[in-house]
Amino acid sequence: LIDLGSGAGFDCFLASHKVGRRGKVIGVDMTPEMLSLSRQIAKENRYRNVEFRLGEIENLPAADNLADVVISNCVINLSQNKARVYREILRVLKPGGSIRISDIVIMKELPKEIKQDDKMYACWVSGASSVEELEKIVRMAGFCDISIRTEPVSKEYEEKWGGELTVGQYILSAKVFARKPQ
Repeated sequence: LIDLGSGAGFDCFLASHKVGRRGKVIGVDMTPEMLSLSRQIAKENRYRNVEFRLGEIENLPAADNLADVVISNCVINLSQNKARVYREILRVLKPGGSIRISDIVIMKELPKEIKQDDKMYACWVSGASSVEELEKIVRMAGFCDISIRTEPVSKEYEEKWGGELTVGQYILSAKVFARKPQ
């Protein structure tokens, strides 16, 4: 399993229990500070089936056909080149492998003040694609059996992200599932 934008490794540590002792989890993050932290946590807690690699999600530091599953939690939305990210995911997945992505999508055009707000970009909002755009990107990358499920963002996150801008009017939480053809 590969986790894109693994940060401090939380999702990797949860996944390590799912893949078992014979499985392996690889976390990829572009920030050396996060890698240092995640490696320290892994060492302190004796995670032996978890590894962390420095890299960008547009150029994954992983071999072709390596992973059975790729996950990511609200990171792909930050990429300026989502099409490249999904092509890289397809490359590192084994035939029949799948993705389980959590991200943000937009329901309608964002107002100028949200699009140009650095905080909104850092909080995933201003880089969001519509469901239709995201599905097209995933399909064009070569995936099949694509499913994108949406639900409203929580009030907690809406307040955290947008404050007075009421971003909940514009964004939804999305779960993206797809498979690499056999």
